[in-house]
Amino acid sequence: MSARVRGVVTGRGSAMVMALAVILAGSGCRQDMHDQPKYQPHEASAFFADGRASRPLVDGTVARGHLDEDALFHTGRDAEGGFGEVFPFRVGHADVERGRERYDIYCSPCHDRVGNGNGMIVQRGFNAPTSLHEQRLRDAPPGYFFHVITEGFGVMQGYAAQVPPRDRWAIAAYIRALQLSQNTVLAEWPLETRAELAKGGAVAASTERGQAHD
Repeated sequence: MSARVRGVVTGRGSAMVMALAVILAGSGCRQDMHDQPKYQPHEASAFFADGRASRPLVDGTVARGHLDEDALFHTGRDAEGGFGEVFPFRVGHADVERGRERYDIYCSPCHDRVGNGNGMIVQRGFNAPTSLHEQRLRDAPPGYFFHVITEGFGVMQGYAAQVPPRDRWAIAAYIRALQLSQNTVLAEWPLETRAELAKGGAVAASTERGQAHD
């Protein structure tokens, strides 16, 4: 048999094998595999009196995981839709410390550790955010900070995916602590704290005098 004849026979054989494979594959996929006996969302049903396949929830059904019944805690807004003026839970030292930790991770790259808006990426050319110590933000309720952390603001992205609600409130509490630390007067501090500060100032002054004599 010549090479030309062998090529023709081989080509025909390959075509027959491919055709047989297609036939076998088609016979294995029947149409009832596509049209399964199930209802699609919003499909009509003759089984139920109201004609709907999608059934309403049974009375008393409780959502698992995302009930979000406390609107203030989950949205930062009060019953009237305004930003919450209070925290949804009693803020303790552990909450503020947690807020400091989360703030340093997610906020300080832009806002810096003190909140002046001169973070590391700002120093590298990124637009500077508003200082957290501006009067407008000092007067802002905690719910506003929760909302901004959740939804973002301007070029700032929202951090809802990275920071859970409790931590967002903790960050808001720490921001309030930062604002107080940078905008306070000595007369507002407790007497014992003022005494400690005065003692520290006296020690510092004594040290400076000693260094000057040296």
